[in-house]
Amino acid sequence: MENRWNDADAQAAVTHYGARGVSETLALRVYTSRLIGGDPALVLHGGGNTSVKGQACDARGDPVPVLYVKGSGWDLASIEPQGFPAVRLEPIRALRGVRQLSDEAMVNALRTHLLDASAPNPSVEALLHAYLPHRFVDHTHADAILALVDQPEPEACCREVFGERLAVLPFVFPGFPLAAIAMEAFERDPEVEGIVLINHGLFTFGETARESYQRMIRYVQLAEDALAQATPAGRPRGFQVRENLYVPSSEEVAGAATVIRGALATQDENAPGGWRRTLLHYRTSEAIRAFVDGSGLRDYARRGVATPDHIIRTKNLPLVLPPLEPDHGDPLAHLSDVCRAAVTSYLSDYRAYFQAGVRNSGQDKVMLDPMPRVILLPGAGLFAAGASENAARIAGDIYEHTIGVIADAERFGRYTPLDALRLFEMEYWSLEQAKLGSAAEKPFARQVALITGAASGIGAATALAFAREGAHLVLLDRDEAGLAEVARAAEGRGVGAVTVSCDVTDAEAVEAAFRQAALRFGGLDVVVSNAGRIWQGAMAEVEPAALRESFELNFFAHHTVAATAVRCFRRQGTGGQLLFSASKSAFNPGAKLGPYALPKAAVVALMKQYALDYADIGVRSNAVNADRVPTALFGEGVLEERARARGLSVEGYLSGNLLGRVVRPQDVADAMVMLARAERTTGAVLPVDGGNIAAAPR
Repeated sequence: MENRWNDADAQAAVTHYGARGVSETLALRVYTSRLIGGDPALVLHGGGNTSVKGQACDARGDPVPVLYVKGSGWDLASIEPQGFPAVRLEPIRALRGVRQLSDEAMVNALRTHLLDASAPNPSVEALLHAYLPHRFVDHTHADAILALVDQPEPEACCREVFGERLAVLPFVFPGFPLAAIAMEAFERDPEVEGIVLINHGLFTFGETARESYQRMIRYVQLAEDALAQATPAGRPRGFQVRENLYVPSSEEVAGAATVIRGALATQDENAPGGWRRTLLHYRTSEAIRAFVDGSGLRDYARRGVATPDHIIRTKNLPLVLPPLEPDHGDPLAHLSDVCRAAVTSYLSDYRAYFQAGVRNSGQDKVMLDPMPRVILLPGAGLFAAGASENAARIAGDIYEHTIGVIADAERFGRYTPLDALRLFEMEYWSLEQAKLGSAAEKPFARQVALITGAASGIGAATALAFAREGAHLVLLDRDEAGLAEVARAAEGRGVGAVTVSCDVTDAEAVEAAFRQAALRFGGLDVVVSNAGRIWQGAMAEVEPAALRESFELNFFAHHTVAATAVRCFRRQGTGGQLLFSASKSAFNPGAKLGPYALPKAAVVALMKQYALDYADIGVRSNAVNADRVPTALFGEGVLEERARARGLSVEGYLSGNLLGRVVRPQDVADAMVMLARAERTTGAVLPVDGGNIAAAPR
């Protein structure tokens, strides 16, 4: 455990924040909070909390004692001074004399004593921070600490490692109950430098930011040393690799991702396409493989989370799948059956857990989404699931650290986390669920859209239009710089985007791109086949090679992309959408434009054939018929040449429609999204041309 305190950095933080009117005390609180938050072995994704006692001015300008404590929604790794709402200290310390306090009353008391009514809610552990007399207080869920406290006799383990320098407390709920017993322990021995909470984590405190932080590092280091000294080399018990384990190829892992994603989807008439989907995040490593390949996986992986704080992100238990079986003719088809049966069993177990929790609590509850958040596939690794890529990555990060905790705990003794009924209370605790937020999802949240020709023009506009609607993106083009720019713009809208440098006339490259999509997001839901280029020439005079080249890009590549998409859609079992960029040339060809118009006419027929052939598996297939959109499609000089062929200026050519207006890439992109949202439309061509009766589909 690295002590990352640096005098120069600490002073730099004081200078930086001091220029913004922030006190030295609060600046150092921010500095060490970021040191803690930046170390995933201490806290992950919003976990932990810190505080400092100081002074602030009230509305009259009078200084009052306050507690600056981490606010809800802030992450210690990136926290700023405004992430520490100031709570009047004396009124909340006075709550020490109250015998009972409900969660609602505690939250109300904290909010009513904020100096700034618009500040975020103070941490649920604010009372403990306030009661302790020390100026600085730090709280983490350090991996090494969890490996010690998740044992059959955790108090004895802690006494052996820490002696009497830390108070050791049984697990109690954060908030008023924890604050009460923690203060009783501290009052029994005011010389302790911290508090270990069984099955939960560690508090340290001190008079300075440095002292509290360094105590945290020192005690976590003691835990790490104890684990290292007491654990034998090699694999923990149960981690021995099962016999004859089949290790799937990267292609099979990508296929497994789509199967798993499909199995986790639930039918919902109010969701796009009638399915409530999820995003998957795949990861593997030597440590992950050692864990998932172990013969005892179903035992040690199904004992529960390392700390109750993780349950809202990962659920208590992962879904454990059997390895792929190559002896079956189609191992992915076999996995599909096995995975769906496993999900059904998982949901049944979750309902039983929920009912037992309700009976134990004596309170009515509404069951949360019961789907697993972590899926373990021996021979491959772990898949984390979430409503967004970020949620899935968070679950993956947490479970990867859980793997380390379990491994260390099993080497040290036996991994023994909190029992399920206590964990139920945490999962269904309103203050814990509030950490997840309740923002409304965008229409295409939970969906993944792949767009070809995405680096510029219609493709780029379509990518950003789907990003605006909440879709995650897979962007294909040969222009890597253009792709990177579009991806940055999409990520600025809060969605994930993966870029693939790809020539869509290369079937193997297209297959590889779809595999990347599966490994990054779990699969695909919308495929926009857009890449194309104009070839010109009188039909009798055009070079056969040029005509074939045009057909390769403007027809066969569309078929390759669509066929690959259908294979993905079939494995997922949740339908999907094909959207093709057609052209008015398919209906109203221009002079000497045959090498382009012919394959585009074939694309319209292709779209209709896909609508006919795959409606039975829920695939919708539609096209947008755009005209005279000024993009790189035309190539150098082509736009001017087409205008001259019509006896028009470039501006006159572009606005030569009934409305007399230029059609922009954004207009075509909006039409793509419109078709994607048209749940009862398939086999349709939607013109976006400002009005061209000669090109109207009929």
